[in-house]
Amino acid sequence: MHKFKTLAILTIATICSLPLFGQDLLARQAPIDRKMKAVDSVALQRLIFTENYESPAEDLYEDWSNKYAHHETALPDSFRISLKDFCMPTTSRVLTSNFGARWGRQHKGLDIKVYIGDTIRAAFSGKVRIVRYERRGYGKYVVIRHYNGLETIYGHMSAQLVEEDQEVRAGDPIGLGGNTGRSTGSHLHFETRLCGVALNPALMFDFRNQDVVDDYYMFRKDSYQRESAIANRLRGVGGASFDGEGDEEVELASAAPAASYQQESRFHKVKKGETLYSIAKRRGTTVNAIMKLNHLKNNTKLKPGQILKFN
Repeated sequence: MHKFKTLAILTIATICSLPLFGQDLLARQAPIDRKMKAVDSVALQRLIFTENYESPAEDLYEDWSNKYAHHETALPDSFRISLKDFCMPTTSRVLTSNFGARWGRQHKGLDIKVYIGDTIRAAFSGKVRIVRYERRGYGKYVVIRHYNGLETIYGHMSAQLVEEDQEVRAGDPIGLGGNTGRSTGSHLHFETRLCGVALNPALMFDFRNQDVVDDYYMFRKDSYQRESAIANRLRGVGGASFDGEGDEEVELASAAPAASYQQESRFHKVKKGETLYSIAKRRGTTVNAIMKLNHLKNNTKLKPGQILKFN
């Protein structure tokens, strides 16, 4: 009987201690929870700051509408567009039509040869604003407003793979190549717009090399039309075909941050057999100057067709 009483007392004591142990565990956990809450709050604030910093579109556009493809508003005098974290809309390197005057009217984008069913991808992260069909125009098209301030339009697709108000990341499939709308053959009509105003995509995208031209494009209202013509020569249909005499010397960098180039910048297209020494001698400069301007290393090998800044 004595052993039974002792066992009973121990059992009761153990049971009574469980809530205390639980309370103690919760008490010890509380500081950790408060710490994690503080960490979460800091992380949230940092995320909000980053999003605001990297989303200048918030300051450019007053409204969000699914009713129109584009609506032109006042352009800023200058605006830096981030081209980081991009994806080429298509892997095709073949351009079929430039931005600018065509057949008596303005062509507001680039035409890139694609085949029906080819995957079309979002150029940057953003939010889908329009998914629509326009029989006498874009055909099946998508409009995306990006966090960097641009809006991109993808036209003549055979199918759209996204919905309006959907968030997309750069590289997400948004449609398939096609020949819908006002089109004479399967291709992608690609537009880049700022405040609804069409900018030449060649200012920012180099489809032949499947790359963007820089980390940023510095838009300037007083010079972008002239830069657009230069971009067509460098990256448009039949572009960069100059022979090394006078045509390759462009007086203004077509797409670069404000601090990178000055208006008197000039370029040289490398020919087969040329060296840094021969180029420097011809252009009246030094090898070191060319290397510094183009961020070249001593062991860098020049390639025919490469564009070098020489002053």
